[in-house]
Amino acid sequence: MKKFKFKQVLATGTVLAAGIALTACSGAKQNGGGSNKKSSASVALITDIAGVDDHSFNQSGWEGMVAYGKSQGLKRGTNGYQYFESSSASDFTPNINQAVAAGYKTIFGVGYSLKGAIASAAKKHTDKNFVIIDDVIKGQKNVASANFKSQDASYMAGVVAARTTKTNVVGFIGGVHGDIVDLFDAGFAKGVQDTAKKMGKKITILNQYVGSFTAADKEKSIAKAMFAKKADVIFHASGSAGQGLFSEAKSVNEGLAANSSKKVWVIGVDSDQSSLGKYKSKDGKKSNLCLTSVMTGVNVAVKDIATKAAKGKFPGGKQLVYGLKHNGVYLTRGYVADSVWEQVQTARSQILAGKISVPSHPSK
Repeated sequence: MKKFKFKQVLATGTVLAAGIALTACSGAKQNGGGSNKKSSASVALITDIAGVDDHSFNQSGWEGMVAYGKSQGLKRGTNGYQYFESSSASDFTPNINQAVAAGYKTIFGVGYSLKGAIASAAKKHTDKNFVIIDDVIKGQKNVASANFKSQDASYMAGVVAARTTKTNVVGFIGGVHGDIVDLFDAGFAKGVQDTAKKMGKKITILNQYVGSFTAADKEKSIAKAMFAKKADVIFHASGSAGQGLFSEAKSVNEGLAANSSKKVWVIGVDSDQSSLGKYKSKDGKKSNLCLTSVMTGVNVAVKDIATKAAKGKFPGGKQLVYGLKHNGVYLTRGYVADSVWEQVQTARSQILAGKISVPSHPSK
């Protein structure tokens, strides 16, 4: 998740693995596919600095693009679909320029950090469609903006955390402060608080930010401190930095028996992060510590907007918001207990019915 970059999926690494086998480096790759005839349906994705295999926002976006390509009978490469990977912010504009020069019709920028580069390119290339994911660009008819009601899925994650914790201490680790990460922070806290009140319990929420979406070592240190303070469920919205949390949680759990009551859990973000949660317990049993993942449907948005563009109905000048209703955001089933999952579904229904109002910013 990055400030959103975060960012679920909805279907993880298998599809991506095939795409990444032809890795794109910073800059473009135009090989890896055959000829395509539908140039008007061609799409390109520009990643932010976490890369396309970040187990988060970029990965989800690429999965959506692969799914779109298959639905349109397109191949990876010129006149089809492709990604351009950025290793730093200085790569954004060159990558966009390469996508334009290669003839891609609709170009997606994944994450708010690409807002300036996408807005500038759209002004220069009015014959192209541009999309900004997780931010809003106003007043440009060839730019669509896609955002997500991540606070709602995060509320559900808070329900899970509150009903799973044995220590009555849970944690939230954010990447960088901002409107997007606020959605995860606020929703999670509200879900924990409301559930604790229903259960007649007092649950402490530890909250800290990394100051980065890529500093996994720093997040590992933050996680270690939270676990030392008895947190046994930690939710992160911190992009690839979250891999530090998973690493520290493994260090704790690998020293415990598989059925230990002291096991700690991680709640993933943006895509199904259960692949990061695999480990072997002290007694040699295979296990998983990814309790669930808050899915941000970047893949859903990418496929939806790309399909609209292919039909000549690109939603230029509009802001599209994806929420619980069409799985624009949701929770994976993961390892959530059946009784807890029932409560999650109840919360989901109440949010959709307007009976629960989830804040988009943390309370001061």
